[in-house]
Amino acid sequence: MDPSTGAVPRREPVLLMAALHAPTQASLEASYEVHRFWCAEDPSALLTQLASSCRVVVTGGSRGLDAATMAALPRLQLVSSFGVGVDAIDLDHARRSGIVVTNTPDVLTEDVADLAMGLLLASIRRIPQADRFVRDGRWAKAAFGLTASLQRRRVGIIGLGRIGLAIAQRCAAFNTEIRWYGPRPKPDCPFSRHGDPVELADWADVLIAACPGGIETRGIVSREVLQALGPQGVFVNIARGSVVDEAALVDLLSRGELGGAGLDVFDNEPRIDPRFFSMDNVVLHPHQGSATHSTRAAMGRLVLDNVAAWLAGQPVLTPVF
Repeated sequence: MDPSTGAVPRREPVLLMAALHAPTQASLEASYEVHRFWCAEDPSALLTQLASSCRVVVTGGSRGLDAATMAALPRLQLVSSFGVGVDAIDLDHARRSGIVVTNTPDVLTEDVADLAMGLLLASIRRIPQADRFVRDGRWAKAAFGLTASLQRRRVGIIGLGRIGLAIAQRCAAFNTEIRWYGPRPKPDCPFSRHGDPVELADWADVLIAACPGGIETRGIVSREVLQALGPQGVFVNIARGSVVDEAALVDLLSRGELGGAGLDVFDNEPRIDPRFFSMDNVVLHPHQGSATHSTRAAMGRLVLDNVAAWLAGQPVLTPVF
């Protein structure tokens, strides 16, 4: 309350595009006048209501923010995204409009890399299948079959950014040989780079997608790449569903022309292709790479700190560009 007038200061209006990690959302709503876009009976009316006042949008990595929504908010100056991926945000429109975009890198790297290794080990050592074997009471009647080993395998990584490098470091502890593919050489990188994804897959026993999503990487793991990986190969995806030709992935897995897969991300998630459900050579995971209490708390803190910094006229902590 303003002691000179008795008026209650109006809180900063913030448009929240999708539900967040609950403690983060609670903190956001305690500090600002938050409007929940996904709850609005008439989203267009809500945008019209906020057009003259809303300078900040908070969104999630999967929900993103399109150009039409940004254009409907002419005073918009900041988009703070809960997640490292920004492929669902129209960055070209944001740049042209002078809108600052932030995300939450670094704090989720280790947990996502850990999950990639979990999916890889689960796929190669058939851990979910062994769990079902014991639960079904079959162990008393027969021994579970032998599995492949991760030791001394060739691991190819598509995308050697923060997460890809963390995965490579973990794979090295399993006595694997590591090579990678990415659009630009990394002079200080200790691992060899292939100039083409097909070439990398042809060399590898395991292929892990750790690249950003978006137009530039859509379908980078093509049918040709998966065929090069071959009937003994294992594909792991902790990137985005869009980076792989999912129809080809399903087809090759069903035909035995690809050995197995560990998948945390999919096209059209959470309503994924039901053909995956009957495949015994696939480990399915519901897009939970960063979903630990500590990491989600750290991501939320970055979202809140970016908003607070910008509103205070200070540099944001994690600008995308």
